Amino acid sequence: MSKYVKSLITDHIRTQLENVHDALLVNMVGLTANKNTQLRALLRSKNIHVLVIKNSMAAQAAQGTSLAPLFKDISGTAAVCWGSEDIVSLAKEITKLVKDDKYAPFTARGGVMDGDRLDAAQVEQVSKWPSRVEQLSILAGQILNPGATLVSQLGSIGGALARQIKQKSEGEEEAAAPEAAPTETPAA
Repeated sequence: MSKYVKSLITDHIRTQLENVHDALLVNMVGLTANKNTQLRALLRSKNIHVLVIKNSMAAQAAQGTSLAPLFKDISGTAAVCWGSEDIVSLAKEITKLVKDDKYAPFTARGGVMDGDRLDAAQVEQVSKWPSRVEQLSILAGQILNPGATLVSQLGSIGGALARQIKQKSEGEEEAAAPEAAPTETPAA
């Protein structure tokens, strides 16, 4: 391959990975064509992109970006996965597929998160973290919980006060009822 063609391919890879800050490196060697197609379709349906590229070209394309550590000292064939909502969701999906016997030779080799390199064990650990959506729901619950507690406490005090007022007013009505009862006068 000529230098010009390599330069064009490297530029194309650079544009594809331009806004990618977190990615995982996976091994797809050993998948049959049908399994590979099924796997790619499944990942695509979950908004996860897969790119099998030559390591040296990938390293050149990622030079100076947060993905550069991903391609440092890498050997063998590898594919880059990125996308999903965040790196945690991506790690969860990849880890789930690694454990699926249907895609048996598919493995996670590592990744990069916030410019730091991850090994395969760290990818497994990241997959156990709460995703962005889960973190937001936890945060919303923590924000709403004190308000709900306050409302219930205020409501219980108000309810108790209303019951006491009702009891008091019922007691006064009963006390006033015998006094106000008309006395019957015998007809003469």
